[in-house]
Amino acid sequence: MNITIQSVRFTASERLEEFAQLKVGKLDQFFEGIVSAEVILKLDKSDTTENKVVEISLNIPGGDLFAKKQSKTFEESIDLVCDALRKQLIKWKEKVRAK
Repeated sequence: MNITIQSVRFTASERLEEFAQLKVGKLDQFFEGIVSAEVILKLDKSDTTENKVVEISLNIPGGDLFAKKQSKTFEESIDLVCDALRKQLIKWKEKVRAK
């Protein structure tokens, strides 16, 4: 799986990028056909501390899956997005199997 990571309005640390790579890479366990993943890390302009936004778009045969989450840390946002995508992948796999 090809994983691209973009950071908007800041420079992501190497540790954060490795964390994102690791988490997104684990999604392969739920669906082997993932072609690529695009991870976008953003700092929201809000005044609250929950201004870390993560968007992940997965390119899979037959369509794309997308999730976006916001929380206090990028690591927490990445965890939340990966959980949401894991559920979507399981549903997608069941739908494809039912055909």
